[in-house]
Amino acid sequence: MCDAEVLHRARAELHRRAAAGLTDGMQFTYKNPDRSTDPGRAVREAQSIFVAALPYAAEDPPRPKGIQGRVAKYARTDFYKPLRRALREVSTALRADGFRATVFADDNSIVDREVAYRAGIGWFGKNANLLLPGAGSWFVLGCVVTTAPLPISAGPVDDGCGACRRCFDACPTGAIIAPGVIDAGKCLAWVVQKPGVIPRQMRAPIGDRIYGCDDCQSACPPTIRFGSRFTAADNGEQPQAWVDVVALLNGSDDEVMATWGEWYLADRDPKWVRRNALVVLGNSADTVARDAAGAAEVEGIITRYLADADPMLRAHAVWAAQRLQLHHMLPTTDPDPLVSAELAHR
Repeated sequence: MCDAEVLHRARAELHRRAAAGLTDGMQFTYKNPDRSTDPGRAVREAQSIFVAALPYAAEDPPRPKGIQGRVAKYARTDFYKPLRRALREVSTALRADGFRATVFADDNSIVDREVAYRAGIGWFGKNANLLLPGAGSWFVLGCVVTTAPLPISAGPVDDGCGACRRCFDACPTGAIIAPGVIDAGKCLAWVVQKPGVIPRQMRAPIGDRIYGCDDCQSACPPTIRFGSRFTAADNGEQPQAWVDVVALLNGSDDEVMATWGEWYLADRDPKWVRRNALVVLGNSADTVARDAAGAAEVEGIITRYLADADPMLRAHAVWAAQRLQLHHMLPTTDPDPLVSAELAHR
């Protein structure tokens, strides 16, 4: 537990990073830092915050055959569902005692990592994740903000990173620009989630990632060493570690949303995950070359998306065709300047 005072440290840092241009359009707790760092706005007359962490680590299943898009561990199912259920039990008990209590998990109303840090659950790693002593960072966080005067924990724990810089070295795009500071414009977890055109220099580093990125956590010694001790509970849902890229690109919008609609997709529009799939497709030349039948299907997909009504998808299809050495399939011109710019990079 921690008190419900204003999170001054987090507030100052959010404003500083926004002013430094490190948000790249990211909203969430950056949307209104003064609100997301004031628990009293979340719950009037809040006195304390009950904080919890739930593990989501799990063994990676074997990679299926074909062109597969990799899903980051935290996005393989909604791990916040069981956390919210547990936190609701806490809030129900507090309300029964006459206090106000509200659950927040994956919510921009409060900076969850900061309240967890203040409660002494863990320290901020150089990769900006909260690391739990003897457990690592494969956890989702949530809290209950309440008017109840709960006993306060001892406070922040000591830094456990020391001189280690493995997360710096593991980041494929150099997004960690200082200990605990991420340039969102270079972070692949944000790049594949943000709406719009994926910058050309980011497409090859995406590799087979269709949603999220775990590299800075997968390289973290405490997370490697201790993460397997704390694994995700079976909540009855099948984690989705791999996405069949061909099936996704061939599927209808309803099919795409039914399977992957729990992910954050701007405006609930499946075109953004189709965009990611086209980038993964373009990065799959070796896989395509080994499968003659699959190569024919890939050419059919490229043909379809080169003629798509959405110029954003056409532009990414041009890039994928170039990466797959399918230059003969490309049109010579396109009426949209976005697509024309991609064609000019032949």
